[in-house]
Amino acid sequence: MDIQDAQRESRSVYIGGFWGQLVSSIIWLVSAALGTWVTPKASILAIVIAGFFIFPLTQLMLRLSGRRASLSRENPFHWLGMQVALVLPFSMLLLVPVGLSNLNWFFPALLVLLGAHYLPFATLYGMRMFLFLAGILMAAGVVIAQYFSGTFSPGAWVGGLALFVFAWIGRSIATGEASAASSH
Repeated sequence: MDIQDAQRESRSVYIGGFWGQLVSSIIWLVSAALGTWVTPKASILAIVIAGFFIFPLTQLMLRLSGRRASLSRENPFHWLGMQVALVLPFSMLLLVPVGLSNLNWFFPALLVLLGAHYLPFATLYGMRMFLFLAGILMAAGVVIAQYFSGTFSPGAWVGGLALFVFAWIGRSIATGEASAASSH
């Protein structure tokens, strides 16, 4: 299987990253609401604990929608998605000293980490959309930390909304490609 075929299969199987980003966006938005109306501690616990369920929930949603939930063994990117997914939880250890230094930097720092996490998805899916998402997340993290860190939750709201919008963009790209391929 060549790279373009591997990327096409990734876009097709995972619908351009739709379910993973949609699940993530819901977690981020719930965490944002908790940070805004409950406590920062509740918000952090929600995003960290729920974050460990993004992959299984994504797999569940793929299966419930009648789709297969993994790439073929022939796909050279078969293990790349899992490897990329593991980068974020391990890098989140950096959030401990950040949060201890300034709790309001927690989400801006997480945005930067999440943006860096999304960079390899551009190769995995063959979609430049992920470069834009990564850039937006990282830039938002820096801008919020620098200029809007007077409150705890703005980064969570921005992250949740960006993930939600890009979930639908990715879905549109993947389903449009599938429709075009089936009409030929």
